[in-house]
Amino acid sequence: MALVTGLVAGLGGCGGSEDDKPPADERLGGVAQPETSAQSAPALDVAPFDAEVSIDIDARLRSDRRLLVEGVTNLPEATRLQVLVERELSGVRWQERTVVEAGGGFAAGPFGPGSGLPDGGYRITVNMPPASVQPSEVRARLGDKGQHLRGPLVQASRHGLGQVISASQRFLVGSEPRHTTDQVEVMEVK
Repeated sequence: MALVTGLVAGLGGCGGSEDDKPPADERLGGVAQPETSAQSAPALDVAPFDAEVSIDIDARLRSDRRLLVEGVTNLPEATRLQVLVERELSGVRWQERTVVEAGGGFAAGPFGPGSGLPDGGYRITVNMPPASVQPSEVRARLGDKGQHLRGPLVQASRHGLGQVISASQRFLVGSEPRHTTDQVEVMEVK
């Protein structure tokens, strides 16, 4: 009984009093709101992105037959990118997020199963998600809806979130696609 009385007494002191609550003008629906100063965060003073977007994709097959994708772009440093590798024959996909480093470089991978990629064609696609999910310094350069982006890689977002970027390149693993070794005679049909 003494233990229960001690717990009740201890919990009673955790409730706080009316003096501990913020003034009514700082509460909204019973939830205290953070103090806001009259001064908002300073606007980033950067020049808008004023060039045609370029993305050069380079891929190499590592010794374990997994694909490493590297590239260079003129997008601002810290721009978030999505790299997707898809096997053309089966549609199997691997993807990874990366960011543009200083100097415009980016890298992702290795892509593929642990046993390595089978021979065949692969499609490598580099996408830039909408500006709304980019860091503030990137958004300041590209525009809130990507309105400063231009060039053949720029397209409207499927979800109405402004302009996005997509660059694609085909990569062949192995020397050539497989061909049949059967002896086939082609006959003319009338």
